[in-house]
Amino acid sequence: MTDTPEFLPKERDLIRREFMLRLSSARSLHDGVLVKRWATGPHKGQPKPAAAVQSMIERGLLSLVDDGAHWLKATFTPAGIKALRRMAADQRALPPSQYQQLLDELAGLP
Repeated sequence: MTDTPEFLPKERDLIRREFMLRLSSARSLHDGVLVKRWATGPHKGQPKPAAAVQSMIERGLLSLVDDGAHWLKATFTPAGIKALRRMAADQRALPPSQYQQLLDELAGLP
């Protein structure tokens, strides 16, 4: 048993979509997951994370970074990196043919 949460199915799907190889390039872990802001209304400018992102933030796997850009980014916490490493250990979850860049990046992290 581990003290670090595992990713839920919707979270794994989001990770696969965000970091999959597209047109010979893929997002870096350092780029994180992009998070929209509310454009109008009483919450204008505040984060508007997708449900899977919100779930990972609440469970301590991601943290929001506001660098003043139009989009916020959610980056993996140390607990999130541990969970991502466990996910990467299963080649069915992150096939090397599509996620080799992510797997290499994970291998280079402390």
